[in-house]
Amino acid sequence: MGAEPGLTEEQQRYLEGFMRGIAAKLGNGASGAADPALDIHRAAQDRFLAQGKSLVPEELAKREGHPLDMWDAIGANVAAARFPKGLDVFRHKFFGLFYAAPAQDAFMCRLRMPNGILSAHQLRGIAAIAEQHGGGYADVTTRANLQIREIGAAHAIAVLTSLQDLGLTSRGAGADNIRNITGSPTAGIDPQELIDTRPLAHALHHYILNHRELYGLPRKFNIAFDGGGRIGVLEDTNDIGFTAVRVEAGAGIEPGVYFRMQLGGITGHGDFARDAGVVLTPGQCVPMAVAVVRVFIASGDRTDRKRARLKYVLDAWGIDKFMDAVVAEAAFAPARLPVSACTPRGPVEKQGHIGIHPQKQDGFSYAGIALPVGRLGVKEMRGLADIADALGSGTIRLTVWQNLILSDIPDAHVAALEERVAALGLATRVSAVRGGLVACTGNTGCKFSATDTKGQARIIADYLDARLALDQPINIHLTGCPNSCAQHYVGDIGLLGIKVGEDLVEGYTIVVGGGAGGERTLAREIDANVPMADLPARLERILAAYLAHRRDSAESFHDFSARHSVDALKRLFAGPD
Repeated sequence: MGAEPGLTEEQQRYLEGFMRGIAAKLGNGASGAADPALDIHRAAQDRFLAQGKSLVPEELAKREGHPLDMWDAIGANVAAARFPKGLDVFRHKFFGLFYAAPAQDAFMCRLRMPNGILSAHQLRGIAAIAEQHGGGYADVTTRANLQIREIGAAHAIAVLTSLQDLGLTSRGAGADNIRNITGSPTAGIDPQELIDTRPLAHALHHYILNHRELYGLPRKFNIAFDGGGRIGVLEDTNDIGFTAVRVEAGAGIEPGVYFRMQLGGITGHGDFARDAGVVLTPGQCVPMAVAVVRVFIASGDRTDRKRARLKYVLDAWGIDKFMDAVVAEAAFAPARLPVSACTPRGPVEKQGHIGIHPQKQDGFSYAGIALPVGRLGVKEMRGLADIADALGSGTIRLTVWQNLILSDIPDAHVAALEERVAALGLATRVSAVRGGLVACTGNTGCKFSATDTKGQARIIADYLDARLALDQPINIHLTGCPNSCAQHYVGDIGLLGIKVGEDLVEGYTIVVGGGAGGERTLAREIDANVPMADLPARLERILAAYLAHRRDSAESFHDFSARHSVDALKRLFAGPD
């Protein structure tokens, strides 16, 4: 890597020496002074040490000093144009910087944007950062977020400060922290919604940013708010999921809109979130979420990374014991109400995140735009920002389905919007396969992935669209490793990347019949060790069997799968002898 742009060689040497000196004085990020933000974490670590157990290396790194104090050490690396090593790789993630080696000799920077909403101005700014300091593109994630990739070692500080200048941050977007707070993507504009989730996501986002003790959890933590609109947010796959419900008169509490709280979702480990038995007023959600996190900080495993998620605390304690501890931490008691006493949210429209849809505001629509495997180039980012400004309110809404929505479009401007979107090479109308295609980063940018998920997702879509005409929406999720960033277990068809055969070629395990929300089901395995070369044809047989054997044209793939055993599905999907 070269010198930091704009500095002479002499200035570069001075800056490097200065930063090295600071980093050495601070012990590579640890101030050595007592930090109250570490107290609750250190107490939890001490409990395991008192039992004669060993902390995992990441816990030792956090014990040495708060990773958010790494700024000077990051600056020293920037001055030397070098990437971090050892546990500093982990510490950099507290700033949203992921060293992607060996997949890429570069950083990936993951952002935070509560409820997945940003402005046209911010999207243009992200395009400029990606162009000047990255690979010229950004990926939409399954947490309604953006990642900038291919960032050089000398550009880390420039990326972080440029994001801050835009009113954005990447603080806590990686490592053992609370990830981006998601909410209903059509919040505030959805005719069906029970409540606008934007204020709640915004409030919790800023609470986290301003409380250092909420960083450095036993493991990562996901929180989502579902306001009851037409597009789901997969809140029951989160560590905390808040789902809007209506409570009518006669239930024993004031009628109105409340949130049911669900805990411990982690479908990659085979679990949806469990109902906590309580309903919360909107004003109680943020303090209750914080109480849950604090109990998790105190009780989560610090000795085994594989069992350090909230699910495993709930498995050990049970939901009642855990909620007793949460209520004691929160210092208020939420109303307890059975699910049967609540009127549930309206139906989720599968692939309602694509296409033109009327808003609750008369005369306005929102436009869901399909992004091929969730990737946006600089040209597309700037073009979409221009469209949002010219024809809408300048608002961009990201979804957990790796696409985006432009809102507040006057109905008279819808045709013009579709023309301008098409001119960018994008569309508001796509096939059933492309509308529900989700893919993780894959092995071109992630060291954990066994397969090129994004590239292979495109191949699958091209193959199936040329051979099948599906009249029902279908979700196909490709994930490159068991971490399941693309949540393959909740797809109609889930594909888990693996290496196949003696030659270790790229391939997939196939699971079918998954769903979340009203379709809440973990997908079941029907095939393993399928080489990528055979996969498109295998999926064609699966979908052709569905079309041939479904009860009628209205039966979804999820319902079709649910009424058959695994053995029956295998026979149907095998095709003719």
